[in-house]
Amino acid sequence: MQFTKIGGVTLHHQLIGGPANKPVFVFVNSLGTDFRIWRDVIIRLAGDFPIVTYDKRGHGLSDVGNAPYRMDDHVGDLEGLLDHLNVKDAIICGLSVGGLIAQGLYAKRPDLVRALVLCDTAHKIGTVELWNSRIAAVEKDGIAAITDSILERWFTPDFHEQRKDDLTGYRNMLTRQPVAGYTGTCAALRDADYTEAAKAIAVPTLCVVGDHDGSTPPALVRTLADLIPGSRFKIIDGAGHIPCVEKPEELTDLIKRFVAKLPPQ
Repeated sequence: MQFTKIGGVTLHHQLIGGPANKPVFVFVNSLGTDFRIWRDVIIRLAGDFPIVTYDKRGHGLSDVGNAPYRMDDHVGDLEGLLDHLNVKDAIICGLSVGGLIAQGLYAKRPDLVRALVLCDTAHKIGTVELWNSRIAAVEKDGIAAITDSILERWFTPDFHEQRKDDLTGYRNMLTRQPVAGYTGTCAALRDADYTEAAKAIAVPTLCVVGDHDGSTPPALVRTLADLIPGSRFKIIDGAGHIPCVEKPEELTDLIKRFVAKLPPQ
């Protein structure tokens, strides 16, 4: 395990070496998860590319820090981590809130970003009322009180029926996140709007979404793709909000085809 203090917050991260002539992949996890959600994608890329992944603040083994957060806090953490690791011109692959962090990183530090893979995310996710209600419910009764409804959005009915042991594991991952980290990131999501920033993205961008995504449905992700000049939009059949868990082979294939078409550095 690797830990680095960035701006007063200790971040749990992992650096996997790869060919020096290949771009670095950076994976950013979703709300209520840690970087283990990327495992089945990472094992299909490891050896071919250098890889960085980490638990954003308030999640996994990273510090909670001072919650509630602003999206700028999450962006600053990633910026600091990549500077610490001397990573530039990376392919930033973010899921849900991780996709907003990726957009924010490009807006602040375009030198760190060669391309974007935005999975099951948007320029703005949810409403003030939705996030305030979520925060209040979790602060009152804990994450377990909302887990069933969250898992319905994360995974398809087939996953719920056929992969019950896996479902239990992801339920454990969700409920074991720090409450302050979860609600703090809900506040960051509530206040974030990258509509104008998305219009200014000038690096190759792939927008991906599961066809059963109940959190950021395909139509919403399509709206993001339409904002980003020249972006590509793909739907993964048979996946919910977390295709890196449910359909990792299909997601990795899309990523590999996208990277193969990137212009040379």
